[in-house]
Amino acid sequence: MISGRCAACRYLRRRCPSDCIFAPYFPSNNPQRFAAVHRIFGASNVGRMLQQLPPDLRAQAADTLYYEAECRVEDPVYGCVGVISRLHEQIDEAECELAKTRADIVINSDIGQQAQVQHIHDEVEHNSSLLQEQSNVGQTQLGSSS
Repeated sequence: MISGRCAACRYLRRRCPSDCIFAPYFPSNNPQRFAAVHRIFGASNVGRMLQQLPPDLRAQAADTLYYEAECRVEDPVYGCVGVISRLHEQIDEAECELAKTRADIVINSDIGQQAQVQHIHDEVEHNSSLLQEQSNVGQTQLGSSS
């Protein structure tokens, strides 16, 4: 055990036992880490989750709980799902831009044949329509949660 109480035991104002489940993952020099996790998940739930995991997965689980808690504090409605949705939108936009760039390359090159141009333009239109549909779905979800 680290000297003194871990951040969890300090926050909960209790004695820190030598086999404290929180001590390795919530050190006393980072109290806001446990405070965020406790605010979202609760100390008993976090302790239970950590105890149910094999020791080699507990550190990763504590990191994940902290990240999820921070996301939930920043975006109480969507949390991590909001971050994932924004990343998917960025991927879709990048794929659409890539398809447009490929179409421009084919059009501007001497090698391009009409069939290739048509295929790439179809791909651009398809990606654009998917992006528009996803944008409409996102706006609908955001509108319904207000």
